[in-house]
Amino acid sequence: MTGDRSLRVLNLVANRWWTGSADPALRLTLGLRARGHHALLGLAPGDKFEAKAREAGVEPVEGLHLDVRSGPAAVLADLRRLRRLVREEALDVIHVHHSHDHWLGWWTHGGSALVRSYHNERAVRRGWPTSSLYRSSQALVAISRGVEERLIAAGAPARAVHRVGGVVDTARFAADSRGAAKIREEFHVASAPLIGCVARFAAGRGHEALLEGFRLLCRERPDARLLLVGKGERRQALEAAVKELGLEDSALFAGYRDTDLPAVLHALDIFVLLGAGSDESCRAALEAMAAGRPVVGARVGALPEVVVHGETGLLLERVSAEHVATALRRLLERPHEARAMGEAGHRRALGRFSPDSHARRFEEIYAAALASKQH
Repeated sequence: MTGDRSLRVLNLVANRWWTGSADPALRLTLGLRARGHHALLGLAPGDKFEAKAREAGVEPVEGLHLDVRSGPAAVLADLRRLRRLVREEALDVIHVHHSHDHWLGWWTHGGSALVRSYHNERAVRRGWPTSSLYRSSQALVAISRGVEERLIAAGAPARAVHRVGGVVDTARFAADSRGAAKIREEFHVASAPLIGCVARFAAGRGHEALLEGFRLLCRERPDARLLLVGKGERRQALEAAVKELGLEDSALFAGYRDTDLPAVLHALDIFVLLGAGSDESCRAALEAMAAGRPVVGARVGALPEVVVHGETGLLLERVSAEHVATALRRLLERPHEARAMGEAGHRRALGRFSPDSHARRFEEIYAAALASKQH
C-alpha cells in the first residue's frame, strides 16, 4: 500500500510470448495484488503469455490487440478501449513496457501517471519523437545501471529515471525440490559434479565459451558434467561443437524445461550464465540464486548488480575459455565456499528480488510519479 491508499494500476505489455517483459510484468501484477492494490494486466492475447497469466490467476484485460504488426483499425480500437478503461477503472497509473504500448499509453493516460519500464538497452532510443515520450512520462525505470546510463544519455530527464532490478518467483524456486534426484537420475549423473546453464541457444549467449571452458576443466575433472537447458536456433551448431570438442559423454542437452525447472536448478552444483537475453535482468541467474546455487556470470546486463562477486558467485573479468575454467575449478575445489555462496545468493534473492520487495519498490516509484503528475 502507498500510505493508507490502494493504487489502481494497469500493466500494459505489447507482448504475446513468454519472454523478456512477460514474467516481470506478471510478477509485478501479482506482487501488487498481494499488497492490496487493484492491479490489472493488458497483454497481446493468443499465446503463452496469456496462458501463463491465466494459470497464475490473472485474467488479462479483454478487448486489446497490443500487436505491433496490427493495422490502423486495431490501433484505433486499442485507443478507444484504453480510454474507456482509464475512465471506468479510475486508473492511477498506466505502466508500459514496450514502445508500442508506450505510445498507446501516452495517447490515453489522461490524468493517470505514465510509467515506462526498459528491460534492455536496445529499447532505449534517441531523438524525436522518442524524446517526447521521455518528457511526457512521470517515471522511466531501467532494469540495470547500463540501461539507466543509456536513458540519461538519450535525453531522459534524470529526475524521472529510476533503477529497479529483476524479480523472481522465490516461492517456486526456493522450495527444497525433491525432484532434483530424479533430474540427476534422468541424465545418469547421480553423484557427478553437475554444472548447468539455462539460456536460449542463440548468438551472444556465451555457450561457445562455456563449452570450451568446460573442456579445459574436464582435463582435470573428467567426472564433471555440463547440462545445457533451453531451445533455439543454434542448437544444431552447439551439438556440432560438442562433438568437435569431444564432449559427447559429458555435455548433455536437456531441452526446454518449464514445470520441472526448479528441480533442474536444485540438481546443479554450479550455475553459469554468460550472456543476457531479451530481458537484461538475467532472470535465469535470479532463479538459480533463489534455488541456492552459486552463479558464475559474465559482466553483462544486470548480472554485476545481481551477483555479488565472491559472495554469491563469481563474475568473470572476461568471457573466455580460460576464465570460465578457472571459475568452475575454484568452486569445484572448494565445495564449502560454493555452498556458502549458494546460501548467500538464496538470501539475496529473497531479500532483494522477491515479488513483495519488487512491488514495494514500484509503490515508491508510483507515488513519486503521481506527485510529479500533480505539480
